[in-house]
Amino acid sequence: MSVEANISTPDTELSSTYNVRPPSVFSRIRVQLGIGLLIACALPWLLRIDIGLVSKVTSASQLNTLVATTGSVILGFFFVRRLTSYPGIASISYILPAFTISYAVALSLILLLRLDYSRFFLLFSFVSAQIWFHIIFFVSERSTKLIFDVVPIGNASKLCDIAGVDWKMLIQPRLDGAPTHGIAADLRSDLSSDWEAFIADSAVNGVPVYHYKQLSEDLTGRVEIEHLSENNLGSLLPSYFYLRFKQSFDIAGVLLLLPVALPLFGLIALAIKRDSDGPIFFRQNRMGFHGRVFQVWKFRTMKQDHSSGVSEREASMTSDDDERVTRLGNFLRKSRLDELPQIFNILRGEMSWIGPRPEALALSRWYETDIPFYRYRHIVRPGITGWAQVNQGHVAAVDDVRAKLNYDFYYIKNFSVWLDILITMRTIATMLTGFGAR
Repeated sequence: MSVEANISTPDTELSSTYNVRPPSVFSRIRVQLGIGLLIACALPWLLRIDIGLVSKVTSASQLNTLVATTGSVILGFFFVRRLTSYPGIASISYILPAFTISYAVALSLILLLRLDYSRFFLLFSFVSAQIWFHIIFFVSERSTKLIFDVVPIGNASKLCDIAGVDWKMLIQPRLDGAPTHGIAADLRSDLSSDWEAFIADSAVNGVPVYHYKQLSEDLTGRVEIEHLSENNLGSLLPSYFYLRFKQSFDIAGVLLLLPVALPLFGLIALAIKRDSDGPIFFRQNRMGFHGRVFQVWKFRTMKQDHSSGVSEREASMTSDDDERVTRLGNFLRKSRLDELPQIFNILRGEMSWIGPRPEALALSRWYETDIPFYRYRHIVRPGITGWAQVNQGHVAAVDDVRAKLNYDFYYIKNFSVWLDILITMRTIATMLTGFGAR
């Protein structure tokens, strides 16, 4: 969790008064990575593993494999740590894919350079890395519970609604000596001189002090905007360089996918025609990048003339167990295959693989009227999937959209390749489980 990375250990001479809880020994990088390298790399190399499953390997192949496995462990470990720095992400879920990718990269380089290597050494290292890092991350997460003292003034008490954290409301401006990860306060509220002095003394003596909104953002993955000035706009401006790079990467991804996608288009189109009467595609005008209207394409998942007798806004909404959705349409929605035609929106520069979901014009105009700063989500290209989709799923009610918008703002503020990788991996899980797939 990103908050934990900001926690510093105070000097020992202060610990009796300011008992800042140090990170668990199991969460220390040098423990996790150091022992992982010993188990997955050094141990098999020192033992010169050869149990007859492969021919006797040479010293050169052993050395090549040692270098490859060392790089794989470091890369995989860094990959897991980086992805799990985002809120609500459990390390256990990403160990297998992260180390599979890192070892695959190492093996690809070995084959590309035509180097000798030990297959059994490589396999033994991969399995050992999986076992060790599953154990250590599981123990680390079970042994780490965040504890914060809360200054009971202003809006800081709202933090108590966030589950999974031990929130201790302070009665007077002093700590009780129990372990803590820091102090949470509404630093923009009117604090008395006693509380101001307490906060200042705590910070000087090594106790981290957090503005409540910072903690809320780090723990929930949402950014709330109440006043435009407090964000200074710049903190939510996405990287222009990454915007350009991301668009090029999006187009390259579509071109690579086309040979597989086109035959799939034919099969889905045939299935739709056999399942129900009506067109194959559903087309709808939606609000997009920089507030420009564009036409989105999807495979039709509803019965024909489903909007008859209802307003445009009502027709744009769907609900759980919506009777308008066909039997095949239900499968297409859960698997996200109904979104596949949007790859052509990506080629046209109207959409991205990842970003805030584009809303129908009727809904977008409704939300803009009722939700402050809703239009700000159009600062990046809308996506087929996104941070809000993997965290909350589909919503339509204004209050739910307001909460979902906070996820969109978090995505914009933390706009990066790492967050996009994480969303991609979580989307794959979403496609398998069906959560948020309407």
